[in-house]
Amino acid sequence: MSHPALAVVRPFYGGDWHDGEHIQTVPDKFTGRAAADVHVLSRDQLGEAVAGVTAGQERIRLTPYERGQILTAAAALIAERRAGLMAAIGADTGFTVSDCAREADRAVQTLLLSAEEARRLTGETVPVDGAPGQGGRIAFTRFHPLGVVCAITPFNSPLNTVVHKVGPALAAGNGVVLKPAEQTPQTADALLRALLDAGLPPELISVVHGPGETVGQWLAEDPRPAFYAFTGSTGVGEHLHATIGLRRSQLEMGSLSSTIICRDANLARCADLAVSAGFRKAGQVCTSIQRLYVERPVLAEVAAALTAALGGRKAGDPADPDTFVGPLISPEDAERVHGWVTEASAQGATVVTGGGRDGNVITPTVLAEVTPDMTVMCREIFGPVLALRPFDDLGQAIDEINDTPYGLAAGIFTADIGRALTAADRLRMGSVHINETSSSRVDLMPYTGVKASGTGVEGPRYAIREMSEERLVTLGRP
Repeated sequence: MSHPALAVVRPFYGGDWHDGEHIQTVPDKFTGRAAADVHVLSRDQLGEAVAGVTAGQERIRLTPYERGQILTAAAALIAERRAGLMAAIGADTGFTVSDCAREADRAVQTLLLSAEEARRLTGETVPVDGAPGQGGRIAFTRFHPLGVVCAITPFNSPLNTVVHKVGPALAAGNGVVLKPAEQTPQTADALLRALLDAGLPPELISVVHGPGETVGQWLAEDPRPAFYAFTGSTGVGEHLHATIGLRRSQLEMGSLSSTIICRDANLARCADLAVSAGFRKAGQVCTSIQRLYVERPVLAEVAAALTAALGGRKAGDPADPDTFVGPLISPEDAERVHGWVTEASAQGATVVTGGGRDGNVITPTVLAEVTPDMTVMCREIFGPVLALRPFDDLGQAIDEINDTPYGLAAGIFTADIGRALTAADRLRMGSVHINETSSSRVDLMPYTGVKASGTGVEGPRYAIREMSEERLVTLGRP
């Protein structure tokens, strides 16, 4: 039964909101109290949602200019509704005020980038007359929409990652079926309303709610989507890839991100950036620093700088503007993260600072004396825990960083251009950031992983092309 005092979120398809088959209550991540009632649709309703967008995309062909205008207007509405969106993000995720603000502000820029790229999506001239016997003939490529893009998004970036999928898909002229994370329905609904108010034809988008095991699986089995844009675990991504067959996909999956601090780096700056990169969103970011490799002569200094930078920082109620780290997404995740820290301590690791747990809140934690076989070093923790690992030889540190199934991003701090270029050359990652952390993504960058971290490229300019069909056209004289 619905709770009348709660936010109520319904699926949107066929140009309107509908009641679902049943209602799922989403809890507040800090208090555990009910926060929203979400209508979960049936399999038949999901089929209607996909069918509606398929028909709408075939019938409605917006020009690149029109797509750009809609996305630009949506960016303006997101900026105008910033406070409400921050409230929705906070209610969905338990993020701190500052994390909610960054999420909303980045989404504005991502929409603007998508709008700009929509207007300048262009192919290239192919010099076909450079081949024998082809004089007088010209050739060029053009981009066409693929059809329907299915976006399956995570809880840890409930607005900006959604925009990174929905924005380029619409910019390329596609229709979109969006399935947000179960934990973050209110943010997705707020984005939907902004897009509709910006002029997006309602037939071009459906937003569906429900578990990945049912709604996500039904989406993967539906033959109509032409492209799947997914962010989530490697296991789920692999299953999705196996299910959709030859259809295109963009899979951003697991990670185990590392950053290197060399002895010649600006250590105070390194510590400040590492604290931000390790603990924003309570460490629930794919590129959060989990393993911090520090050249041994400066290890103690870096540990002291991290401790000082964390001193006095509040962990707790995310509604308090002074809170630095809020709750994890669920009690199960808080229990898991705390258990890994306890396990590492029992195996010989030293807790430099933090290590406590209060409900879903884990105190920002720095560990030392870790070994490569500890769980906190070899599995993605997705929590506010940073493991210090000393090194004497840069090459050996790089080898250890590479020795995981993942390859999303890494960072290195050094004043030595030779060492920087060695790291850039040898670190097998989608991104290597010199004198920045592993978590220094900018939304206009190409963003991709290697190995089990994923396939395909995010970033509006790059994603729009992946979500398009490039067609060669040749023209000869009659």
